[in-house]
Amino acid sequence: MNAREFLKHYRYDDRLVTGRYYPQEPIKAESGETVGVVLMNLGGPDTLDDIEPFLYNLFMDPAIIDMPVGRFLRHWISKLISTTRSKKVGKDYTEIGGGSPINRLTKEQAENLESFLNQKFGQPAGIRFRVYIAMRYWKPTTEQAVQKMQKDNVDKVVLLPLYPHYSKTTTGSSLIYWWILEQQNEIPKWPTTYVFEYAAHPKFVWAISERIDEALERFPENVRDKVQLVFSAHGTPLLEMKRRRDPYCCLIHSTVEQVMKLGKKDRPFHVAFQSKVGPAEWLTPSTPDKLKELAEQGEKAVLIIPVAFVTDHIETLYELDIEIREEAEEFGIEHYEVSKGLNSHPLFIEALAEATVSQVTLPGDGKTGLRPIQELPKYTEEKRSTRCHQCEHIIEAIRWEAARVKEKVSQT
Repeated sequence: MNAREFLKHYRYDDRLVTGRYYPQEPIKAESGETVGVVLMNLGGPDTLDDIEPFLYNLFMDPAIIDMPVGRFLRHWISKLISTTRSKKVGKDYTEIGGGSPINRLTKEQAENLESFLNQKFGQPAGIRFRVYIAMRYWKPTTEQAVQKMQKDNVDKVVLLPLYPHYSKTTTGSSLIYWWILEQQNEIPKWPTTYVFEYAAHPKFVWAISERIDEALERFPENVRDKVQLVFSAHGTPLLEMKRRRDPYCCLIHSTVEQVMKLGKKDRPFHVAFQSKVGPAEWLTPSTPDKLKELAEQGEKAVLIIPVAFVTDHIETLYELDIEIREEAEEFGIEHYEVSKGLNSHPLFIEALAEATVSQVTLPGDGKTGLRPIQELPKYTEEKRSTRCHQCEHIIEAIRWEAARVKEKVSQT
């Protein structure tokens, strides 16, 4: 299904924000079955020639960019924007090697996740996990993933976003695309479940904390204790939170809160948002604005943590590490570092595996020791002090530490 065909079938409703295109109940796997785990990500151009069609697919997505125009006009506007922007963006991609590493890195994540799932859970239970990649705006496409799944005789499906923080513009867009393909009978209707978010999963949080520790070692020892932590997330238009009640911003702050509890309580930290496009008001402060503010306060050392990105790509390797670095130096920041993306960090792979298996009931006595997501409590409002100044208190993150059956955690 191309971008214009998708537009013909797209209709906004609350499911785009709640994810309820599919039930959150676990799927039941029988002995000998194959469970397909679909890693949903945005994708990226492999070469400079791929940039224009990649951008066209992105700008044609109504879940990420609203345009109050019809399908025909949107097609031509998207064509114009992608053609114009591809020239500038091409220079950015040239700076990081001529293409995005996101596809290669996601493939590595998929291979590591499949291996871990089968060794830890699949083989003991007599089932097989197969992991597939479905990129929203590039290849491998959802349809290409499905072709492989059919060849592998997949029986049940877990949709697993590589977006820890649910947003209609990311996970929601991938879910509705999969759902529309089903409704149009372009892909099979497997028994399907999904993972809504894992913003506060302990192993995801620990992996971020370890990346921070690694990056702090790159600062001169005499300034290490003075480093300001700036968690930088991809921004979204403010109306997504205010009008549509998108949970994204709350979940970002939930991750930051949990990271800062891991031995970093006394270190100053901030949350900012990057990658603004268009005239609409977005979540603030922007990452450059926050850096300028810190510089004006006399701060000289900053570590940027790409908190919403689990795979290195153009927005970490170029925007944060090159473009915003230059701005920071102009502001007067003397020591500037960017922490590495999680990529295939072992703890992150384990977090993905546990999120997956929480949504699968294994055959016989094959127990995972993990509760289903729908049974997990959430943090309460008073437990989170890290918020943005625009917060309207929409949602709290799932308490993944309560997932382990052996633990007794009060549901407060």
